Amino acid sequence: MKIKVVNKISPELIQHLLTVWESSVKATHLFLSHNEIQNIKKYIPEALDNVQHLIIIENEYPVGFMGINEQNLEMLFISNENRGKGLGKQLLEYGIKNFSVNKLSVNEQNPMAIGFYESIGFEVYKRSELDEQGNNYPILYMHKV
Repeated sequence: MKIKVVNKISPELIQHLLTVWESSVKATHLFLSHNEIQNIKKYIPEALDNVQHLIIIENEYPVGFMGINEQNLEMLFISNENRGKGLGKQLLEYGIKNFSVNKLSVNEQNPMAIGFYESIGFEVYKRSELDEQGNNYPILYMHKV
């Protein structure tokens, strides 16, 4: 697997990343309905375009990605078939080393992600009842200790 910083996002790459995103979200965001996932999916291309740094991990094609703004991890997704292989850890450690990532937010209803981030040395410092879009999905804010 190779980690690569993306400088130009092509329509083909967006399609690959949407596939990774949907696979990951269906496996980890069990609190979201099918319709909610499909609705959120519409906004992912814009979210990808709005991160300062888009980093992918790939073999022949992307199997995971993360987005970073300043020192904040904005998104991290690994395709379901590639979860549990250490790829998320490789990506996050790359982000910490190369982009000084030290903050992130995570859905409180995603305990696997919370445990993952805690295992890398992040801890909760704040909680919000609503997500960034004002939906009723509590968010935990974590920082590196």
